[in-house]
Amino acid sequence: MRVLGIDPGYGRCGFGVIQRSDRRWSCVTHGVITTDAGMDFEMRLLELRRDLVEIFDLYEPRRMVIEALFFAKSTTTALKVAEARGVILMTAAERGVEVVEVKPNEVKLALTGYGRAEKRQMQEMVKTVFDLKEVPKPDDAADALAVAYAGAERRRY
Repeated sequence: MRVLGIDPGYGRCGFGVIQRSDRRWSCVTHGVITTDAGMDFEMRLLELRRDLVEIFDLYEPRRMVIEALFFAKSTTTALKVAEARGVILMTAAERGVEVVEVKPNEVKLALTGYGRAEKRQMQEMVKTVFDLKEVPKPDDAADALAVAYAGAERRRY
């Protein structure tokens, strides 16, 4: 069973695919979908969708876990991320993939047992949980693996 974790964004969208074998989750792949800041926004969304389709086709996840939108300082950025989330959710729906949404504090709690863990703690736990040699880079990829794990653990197979 494969699970796709998404740390949503339109400039950088982290993704991580995990798989359960025996009683342990392992990392299949991780990375970041990037779009060029010089592109028109609708073209950035189209590029995001194209790359997501490739990921869905290649890894065939049965569940997608996406981080809930967390309002930061910029409303404009939050709205654009919300639009990117819409593209991401639509792509999962087209593929018939179950979607689970997790809040940032749920991700921290699932990995560290503490809902206010710091970013560095989270990154080290991602490395440990998936038995990786180093913390995934960039941060968006590590975050996506954490999101995948939190959503996979919430509803075990």
